[in-house]
Amino acid sequence: MTRNKVFLTLVLSVTAGLITSAFGFWSVTEKEASSSSSARNNPSQPTGPSSTLNPTDLPQFKPDIVLEDPKAVPPTSPASPVPRPNPAPITPPPPATQLPPTLATSSYPQPREAKADVHPTNYGERFAANVHGQAVQNNWLIVLHETVGSAMSAINTFQTPHPRDEDQVSYHALIFLDGTIVYLVPPEKRAYGAGNSVFVGANGPEAVQTNANLPASVNNFAYHISLETPADGNHNGPVHSGYTEAQYQSLAWLIARTGVPIQRVTTHAKVDRSGERADPRSFDFSKFSAMLQPVTNLNASNTPPQN
Repeated sequence: MTRNKVFLTLVLSVTAGLITSAFGFWSVTEKEASSSSSARNNPSQPTGPSSTLNPTDLPQFKPDIVLEDPKAVPPTSPASPVPRPNPAPITPPPPATQLPPTLATSSYPQPREAKADVHPTNYGERFAANVHGQAVQNNWLIVLHETVGSAMSAINTFQTPHPRDEDQVSYHALIFLDGTIVYLVPPEKRAYGAGNSVFVGANGPEAVQTNANLPASVNNFAYHISLETPADGNHNGPVHSGYTEAQYQSLAWLIARTGVPIQRVTTHAKVDRSGERADPRSFDFSKFSAMLQPVTNLNASNTPPQN
C-alpha cells in the first residue's frame, strides 16, 4: 500500500469515528429529552423522589398543649352590613385549673408528635370581647372533625394562602391513621374549624361573633382536633369503616393532656348550624368515652385535696 493510500485510510477512519461518536451522543441526548418530555406530560410517571409526604417526614415536636386563657385582643371593628344577633352573653365559671400533663399520659403510650406550619390567613387571634364589645369568658370546648381525604391533603390546604374569609380553614391538631399527632395552629390562636356553629351545654347556647360579616361560632373558645379519614371514607356518604385503634388512643391521650372534661368534648356535626356538616362520621363516642375514663380517674386520684 502506498503512503498516500495509508494516509487516506487514516483520514477516513478518524472521520468515521467522529461521526459515530456524534451520532451516539445525539441518540443519548435525544432519548433523555424525550424521556423528560414524556414525564412532564404524564404526571403519574415519577421524575425523582416522591412529593407525597408521610407523617414520618414531619419534624418531631414536643409541644406544651395545656390550654391558656385567651389573650385580650380587641375585636375587628364592626362594618356594614348590620351585624347578625349574637346569642345572649353568658358568664360561665372560669376554666378549672389545668392538671399537669404528666398526670394524664400514663394510660396509653405516648404517640409520635410532629408539627406542620399553617399559613397565617387560615387562623387568627382569640378575642376577649365580641363584635358588640361584650366581654366573653367561655370554658374551653374541644370539637372533633375528620379530614374526608388524606391528612397530608388537609395540611396542604392549611398551608395555602386563603385571603377570602369563606375559604379559610384550619385545625389545632390532626391525628393520622397511624396515631401520629400533628400540631398545626397553636392553642392560643383561633383555628377556623367551624363556621356557623353553637354549642349547647350546661351553660346554655354558647357562640361568639368576632366578625360582623359572619355568623357567630364556637371558634373563639374551641380547640379543634381532626381525625384522618380512612381510604373508604373519601366520599360524601354517611358512614365509612371508622377510625383506627391508634387514632382513638392518641385522641384520648391528647384530650387528657388538655384537662377539658368529656362534657365539653363534642363533634362538628353537633355544633354546626348550617346543616352541612356530619363529621366525624362513624365515630364511636361510647368507645372513646370508655377509653378516656381511665385517664380521667387517674387525674382525679392525683388531684391534691382542696383546702
